[in-house]
This record gives sequence, C-alpha cells and structure tokens, in this order.
Amino acid sequence: MNVEKKMFLLKSKLKWVGLLGLILSAVSLFTHFLLARYTGPNNTIDASYQTTITIFSWRPIFENADVSRNGLRHRRLWGPVRPLQNLHPYANPRGNYEAPNSRTNGYIFVRIQGGFHEIRNSISDVVVVARLLNATLVIPEIQSTTSSKGISSGFKSFAYLYNEDQFIVALAKDVRVLKTLPKTLKLARRMKRIPSFKVRYETSPEFYLHHVLPVLKRHSVVELVVSGGGCLQAILPPHLEECQRLRCRVAFHALQFRQDVQQLATKILNRLRASGRPYVAFSPGMTRDALAYSGCSELFQDVHTELIQHRRSWMIKHGIVKEKLSVDSVEKRLNGSCPLMPEEIGLLLRAYGYSSDTVIYVSGGEVFGGQRTLIPLHAMFDNVVDRTSLSTNRELTAIYGQEGHLVGTPRLPPPIEKEKKIEAWKTAGSRPRPLSPPPARPRYPYNMEGWWGWVAENDNEPESTLEELRTNAHKLLWEAIDFHICIEADAFVPGFDLDGKGHPNFASLVMGQRLYQSAASKTFRPDRKEVAKLLEEIRDDLYQANRTWLTSIRKHLSRSILDGLTVASKTSKPLSFLSHPVPECSCMKHDPFGSLSHASNPLSHSQVQAALGVSHHCPAWMGKHDISMLPKDKENEEELDEEDSISELFLWHGKNQNVGKEETIDKEVPMEDQEELESGER
Repeated sequence: MNVEKKMFLLKSKLKWVGLLGLILSAVSLFTHFLLARYTGPNNTIDASYQTTITIFSWRPIFENADVSRNGLRHRRLWGPVRPLQNLHPYANPRGNYEAPNSRTNGYIFVRIQGGFHEIRNSISDVVVVARLLNATLVIPEIQSTTSSKGISSGFKSFAYLYNEDQFIVALAKDVRVLKTLPKTLKLARRMKRIPSFKVRYETSPEFYLHHVLPVLKRHSVVELVVSGGGCLQAILPPHLEECQRLRCRVAFHALQFRQDVQQLATKILNRLRASGRPYVAFSPGMTRDALAYSGCSELFQDVHTELIQHRRSWMIKHGIVKEKLSVDSVEKRLNGSCPLMPEEIGLLLRAYGYSSDTVIYVSGGEVFGGQRTLIPLHAMFDNVVDRTSLSTNRELTAIYGQEGHLVGTPRLPPPIEKEKKIEAWKTAGSRPRPLSPPPARPRYPYNMEGWWGWVAENDNEPESTLEELRTNAHKLLWEAIDFHICIEADAFVPGFDLDGKGHPNFASLVMGQRLYQSAASKTFRPDRKEVAKLLEEIRDDLYQANRTWLTSIRKHLSRSILDGLTVASKTSKPLSFLSHPVPECSCMKHDPFGSLSHASNPLSHSQVQAALGVSHHCPAWMGKHDISMLPKDKENEEELDEEDSISELFLWHGKNQNVGKEETIDKEVPMEDQEELESGER
C-alpha cells in the first residue's frame, strides 16, 4: 500500500515537473522572439524593416544593394522636373476677401453619393456654394457609408473618412461649418419638410443665386442631393477666382483623413521607403464602370467581356451612355479612349529606363479582372506591391472599428428549391425523365464582387448584398491610403484618367494635387492614342523592340511631363477643377540664378507660363533664394555624360535572365541621358 502511494506521489511530481518545463520552454521561446525582434547592433529603421518585412507578403528583391543618387540617369528617372521647380502652392486669398458673416441666410444640408473621387470633388463644390449663398454649411453626409449596414457606429458618414474638427477649423475664415442641424430643423428634416434640390454635375453659380437662395431665405434651410461627383461648374467666371482658391483650400488643406487612417497610411509609406529606394505609383483606373462607359470590353475575354457589356447596357438604359451597345473596342483603343493595360504600362516604364527591381506601388482601388491582369507587370518588375503587401489584416480591420454582424437574405436560392427539383425528377414517371439539376456553378473566392454566380444564370444583375455594401464603404478607406501614398510617390503614372461617367477619376485627383503640392515631382501623363500607335508597331514582338522604338517611347514620356499639362488644362480642368488647379492656386518664385533659362533650352520658362498661365509671383515671406538648382550644379550636370544601355535595361530581367527571344539592339550604341532630359524640358 505504501509502495502504491509512493508511486502515485512520484507520478504527480513528474507531471508537475513536466508542466513546469513546458511553461519555461514557452517563456524562453517568447523571450528569444522579443530579443531577435527588438535588439540588434544597429537599431535603425532599416534594421527594423528587415525584421518586420517577414510579416508581410512583400520581400524586396534588389539586384544592387547600393544605388548612386548622384548620377544623371538617377536624376532622369527620379529627379525633379526643372521647368516646374519654381512653381509653388499658394491658395491664400489675394484680393478683398471678407470673413464669413455671423448672420447667415440659413443652413445648407448636403447628401453626397459616389466613390472616393466623387466625394472629394463634391465637398469642395458645396463649400463654395455655401460661400456664394452666405450660408452655414452642415457637415456633408456621405451616403456610401450611411446606407451600409453593419458599419461601425463610431465612424458614421463624414467622420468615416475625414477629420471633422480639422475640416471646421481650417475653413473658419471661409464659411461657417456645423456638425449637425439645430434641433428644430432636425425634426423638420425627419418629417421631410425641408426643401430639397437634386443638383447636376455642371450647375452654374447663377442657378444657386436665382433659384436656391430665395428658397433658403424663405425656409432658413435647404437640402442638396449631389450624386454626379460635383455640383458646380469647374471653370468659374473671373470675378469668382477667390472661389477657385477656396476649392484648393478645401481639397488640399481642410480635407484631412481621420487620424487612424492617416497613421496607417503613414506607416505603410514608411515601410515602402524603408529600403531606401524610390518608388513609382501606378493607378490602373481599370474599373468596370470606366471600361463599360468607354466601350472597351474586347480588351478582356470570356466572362469579363460579358460583364462589361452588361454594365454598358445598364448605362444606356439610364442615359449615361449615348452610344450603341456594341462598339469596336479596337478602334476605341487606338483613339486613346481605353485604359492602358498593366502590361503596356510595364513596357513603357522598362523602355524609359526603370530596371526590373524598381518598386511599383499599384493603387486606385480594385483592378477589373483580378490579379491575373497584373501578372505581366509582375513578370517585368520584381517589386510590385499594394496596400495589402505592406500591412496586416489586423491593421486594415482596425480602421473599420467595431462593426455589427450582417444579417441579410443570401443571394443563392434556398436549399428547399434544389430539393424540390430533385424530388420532381424522381417522381417524373416513365422515361425519358427530365435531366437532374445541374451542379452548382463554381464560385471563385478571390472575386470580390460576386459576378461569377449570376452572369450566366440571370439577365438582371442582383442587388448588392449587405456584405458588398459594407465592402464598398471600406473601399473609401482603401483609396484614402492609396491616395496618400500616390501623392508622396517619387514618380506617378496613370493607366486611365476617366471614370464611369466620363469625369476625371482617382488618378486625375492625384495628378492635380501633385501639381499643386509638389509640381516638380515626376508625374507622367502619357497620350494613350500616341502610346497605342507605338505599341501597334511592335505588337508581334513586344519584348524585342528596336532602338528606334525605345527612343520614341523615351521621348514621348519625357515630353508628356510638360505637354500633358497643356492637354489637362483643356480636357480635365473643364470637368474637374481639382484635376488641374493652376494658375489660380499657384505662384512662381523668383529665380535669381536663372536656373530655368538653360543654355540649351531657353524656352522652358515661357513654355511653363504658356502651359500653366502662372504669372503671379510668390510673396516675400515664402523666401526668394529657395532654389534647388544653383549655377554650380548646372555646370556639373552639363559635364555629366553617363551612358545608359537601353537594351540591357529593357530586354534583361535580373542579372542573367533574357526576357526576349533574341537581342535586336546594338549594345555598343548608348543613349545619352542628357538628351532625354533636354527633350523633356522643351
């Protein structure tokens, strides 16, 4: 008996010893993890980056560890645009501009419908309208979030995307802004006693002064419903030039993303820059609506073409598209009406001189066709990333807040319908009996919009589920992150600059803010018609281009930096002021050294003035000698003659991998970067 008792005690002690050993092992592993993560010989941002990138899907691949930033080739690819270096943002009032009157004509309540770029355009417009009518503006209501079920109650409407307090404080000298209507007017709105106006995209100031203002004075409140991406004409009369600058102050200063969204965007940007390499931001602009509006269905195959045509049919029915359903997509593409495919953008960048290890950030929302559309771009560049590559799921879901559970009707028919069909088949009598019900159509989880389930089964597109409504609201936050990263990019290239209504899209807003905020940053504006023509010349041998073709691509992209500004002032600006906010919101700094008057390119300064019309000189407080290009730097630049072998950059992927089948370019004849720089400044 004593022996059994001793054995029992011994076994109990062994169990406790084993449990203690497991606990100590777990503590040891956790301690080693912390030591490996947070300690090291050099606790710098690069060291931290090397330990954190394993969490994300992007693991940088660079051919050369050190890249010279002083060479002429680096300046051609990443350096500032010299003719635009003296162009600076200046959106302050310049003439007689009075502060808002404490006694206003009433309240303006606004409901805005649309996506990211439509909301941003509309908010700028409604602030100007409130200024014109001397009205108090109530914080606009963003329908994309409030109509969605399950959105976190902590971030409703305007506060879901933007910082309300920053918006009110920044516009204190322009208009009076309140967060909500007074209680008496809230009750009137609830009972639908507030007069409402559904305003169009290009509404004139006279409409508001002659039609809305009398109603506002009579009822003390009006409601504006904005659904077209704006509610005021883009180009205002000369006497309203201060209203144009007000638009700039709204879009570029007052509209700041809410704090946690801004912090995540900054965190992703720091991870992107931690490698010490510059990066190119690419906005495909390939949305289903844009493709349907432009008639570019034949760029895709199979079910994607059918989906685009289905959407185009809906647009024709609702009067958005005035053309026929079936159009020649090839002709549209050659006319420049279709977006440039990611493969084509990759070819342009490689031809311009960007190496295969260049970091490419893909932005601007979901790409129609999914990730397989980006496969050619991944094949040409090792470091193609997006927001999901540089963040964790926990970080992305944290900005959504506490969201409720979604309870809705499933899109699939209930199981009882399938059981009825099977039962009917079993009791159908003598043969030939009807065929058994077909198997369920395969559904692909990577497709976010659920097209595959209905396109071949139903003539009408089903209504959005609650989950899709919430996802559409989240897209506003995703594009806010992309917008911040595109603004800060070392170079930016758009694939398409129009949306599903023929208006400037996400990429246009990015180019407009880059022009305002940092005009000298590298922003390509390729002419899609010219690019399509050049690509057709080598369509059969895309990866075996000759030297003449590569030279043409380089010169076109170089010229597009300045020539694209002239085109944008004639095409984009009449549709959206924020896509081209010059000359109203910019000024020219005095250049004491004449850095713009390059000996080989004396017309650069006059070209900038002709293209942008900027004649206002910056005020003295902005500084007179803040010029980055001094005469000594200019002389050094003229002495540099760095050779750049196009064939090696374009045809070779990595160190020894040949992308083309045959090398058709003479490597002994180099391309001079100085010539390309000068051609881009003419």
